[in-house]
Amino acid sequence: MIDDRLTIAGREFKSRLWVGTGKYKDFEETKKAIDAAGADVVTVAVRRVNITDRQSENLLDYLNPKEYTILPNTAGCYTVDDALRYARLARAAGVSDLIKLEVIGDERTLFPDTAGLVEAAKILVKEGFIVLPYTNDDPIVAQKLVDVGCPAVMPLAAPIGSGLGIRNPYNLKIILETIKVPIVVDAGVGTASDAALAMEYGADAVLMNTAIAGAKDPIMMAEAMKLGIDAGRLAYRAGRIPRKLYATASSPIEGML
Repeated sequence: MIDDRLTIAGREFKSRLWVGTGKYKDFEETKKAIDAAGADVVTVAVRRVNITDRQSENLLDYLNPKEYTILPNTAGCYTVDDALRYARLARAAGVSDLIKLEVIGDERTLFPDTAGLVEAAKILVKEGFIVLPYTNDDPIVAQKLVDVGCPAVMPLAAPIGSGLGIRNPYNLKIILETIKVPIVVDAGVGTASDAALAMEYGADAVLMNTAIAGAKDPIMMAEAMKLGIDAGRLAYRAGRIPRKLYATASSPIEGML
């Protein structure tokens, strides 16, 4: 869909499916899944995946930076200081000014520490980062993140890696209606229909990792997710029919004998 590019902070992206790089068996499988997904934004956990040591095997050996936008993330950071440190490390290594900001508040649920998230986002924006924050589905927090300068917001659909799909569609709809920056649904997608539904609601993009990497056939699932994203986006743009309590005949009945 060449006429339907996503733009964030002046950067244009061709795909609305963004993917993570964890949990694959090796870098080769990671690359094949990314290609099958058609994704041009690839997020990488700075703490877990080698992207800063160019002397050893590196994920970036498999991803041409001219073809993909590498989006470093601060996954695994439980404090503001940790998140700031890994964001700065990624930029110092020449990876990107973009950062997917995570400040995790709880080890079991991996829900974000939203107070810490807003604090870290404010600091990084002042340092010139383009901050894309992973947050919960709270519209108030989403607005606070926009207020401190985030050019997009990434609310969760469900806990990271849970595969539960969109647990609170009503909060997500409020965010989509009230927050005036691109919304990238992040985390919790389980299968292609979840991705399609998020896009039908009006999300600008969906980011996922486990739903693809954890599938029996990650490459096939990546392709399914791509089709789900495209179908959902097309349906959103086309506009669904209103729901009605009673039947409406598909064929005109005027003039029938």
